[in-house]
Amino acid sequence: MIPRYSRPDMVAIWEPATKFRIWFEIEAHACDAMADLGVIPRENAQAVWKAKDVEFDVARIDEIEAVTKHDVIAFLTHLAEHVGSDEARFVHQGMTSSDVLDTCFNVQLTRAADLLVADIEGLLAALKRRALEHKDTVRIGRSHGIHAEPSTMGLTFARFYAEMDRNLSRMRDARAEIATGAISGAVGTFANIDPAVEEHVCDKLGLVPEPISTQVIPRDRHAAFFATLGVVASSIENIATEIRHMQRTEVLEGAEFFSMGQKGSSAMPHKKNPVLTENLTGLARMVRSAVIPAMENVALWHERDISHSSVERMIGPDATITLDFALSRLTGVIDKMLIFPENMLDNMNKFPGLVMSQRVLLALTQAGVSREDAYTYVQRNALKVWEHRTDFKEELLADADVLAALSADEIEEKFDLGYHTKHVDTIFARVFGEE
Repeated sequence: MIPRYSRPDMVAIWEPATKFRIWFEIEAHACDAMADLGVIPRENAQAVWKAKDVEFDVARIDEIEAVTKHDVIAFLTHLAEHVGSDEARFVHQGMTSSDVLDTCFNVQLTRAADLLVADIEGLLAALKRRALEHKDTVRIGRSHGIHAEPSTMGLTFARFYAEMDRNLSRMRDARAEIATGAISGAVGTFANIDPAVEEHVCDKLGLVPEPISTQVIPRDRHAAFFATLGVVASSIENIATEIRHMQRTEVLEGAEFFSMGQKGSSAMPHKKNPVLTENLTGLARMVRSAVIPAMENVALWHERDISHSSVERMIGPDATITLDFALSRLTGVIDKMLIFPENMLDNMNKFPGLVMSQRVLLALTQAGVSREDAYTYVQRNALKVWEHRTDFKEELLADADVLAALSADEIEEKFDLGYHTKHVDTIFARVFGEE
C-alpha cells in the first residue's frame, strides 16, 4: 500500500523484517518442542536461539532466493549463516513450507485484527460522543433522498454507532477464527512431526492448532476474515456518504472541518469540498476488492496448491493497511465534524408543515374516514405545498372534507414536533444502554 494511505503500526506488521522474525520464532519454538520430545539434541535447539536478537538481512535473503527460487529455503540458508550449518541441521525437521508461511500469515492477520479492533473502538467513542451531543438536535429524516419525517442528528450518529458496534463483534469473531496455526508437515498428516510440536508453537505464538490442515490452513477462514474487512469498509462508506450529502451546498446540515490554510479547489476559491469522506468512499472500494479473491482462494487443488499465495501477498497488507487508515480518518472526521442545527430546521421547514402528513392521515382514519379517502384529502393538500410553497396546516384548515372529521384544534395538535422525538431516549437506551 502506498504511504499516503498507511499508518506505521499496521505497516510494521507487514514489513519483510517482521515476517522473517515470525518465521524464526516458528522454527525456534518447533526445535524446542522437538528437543522436549527427544527428537533432536537439546543443544541444537538451544543453538537456534543464538539468532534471537539478529536483524535478518532482507537483501541477503533476496539474494539467496534469486538462486534457490524458494523463499523459505532462502531464509533457512540465511538462518544457518547465523547459527552455524551443523547447529542448524535440525531446523525445519519434518516441516513443510506452508507450516511456516500459513502460521506466520495468521499471526500477522491476528496482529492486524488487534489494531483494527482498537480502531473501531476509537471510532465508536467518537460516534457516541457526537450522538449524545446532538441527541435532541432535530433534523429531517429522508427516504429516497426526499423529506420524510422529523428525526434527530443524535439518532443518525446512534445508528452509525450501532452498525459499527456490530462490526466490532464481527472483527473480534474474525480474529478468533483466523488465529490458528499448523505445523503438520507434508499433506497435514503429522507423519514426520509430532502434533505436540504444533501445540507448542501455537501456544507460544498465541494461536490454537488448526484441527485439520491439508498442508495448508483451510482458506474459508481467510475468506471470512477478508469478508469482515469488506463489511467494515462498507459501513465506513455508509457513514461517509451521509456526511457527503449533508455537506452539499443546498443542504449544509453538517460538514467536514475545514482547517486554516486549506484550499478546496484550484480554480474556485469559495469551494469547501468533502474530500475526506470522498476519499473514504474510494478506500472502501479498495478494501472490498480483496473479498472476492479471498473467497476464490478457498478452492485449492487436493491437499494444497499455491494459487492463493500471490493473492494473499497483496491483499493481506493492502486490505488491512487501507482499512486501518480509513477507520482512523473517519474517526477524525466525526470528531471534528461541524453541525448546523439552524440549517436543519430551515431545511425541514422548506415546505411548511409538509412532513406532518402521516399524522394527519392517521388522525383522519381514527376519526372514521376510510384510508382511501383520508389519503386523498391529505395528498391533495400536500401537493399544493409541493407546487406552490403554501403552508400545509393552512391548506388543511381550508379543506371542508378535513374539517368535517377534525376540529381546528385537532389539526393544530398534529403539528407538534415533540411527537416525533418522544422515543429518542428509548432508542438511545437500546443502543448505548442505560446512562
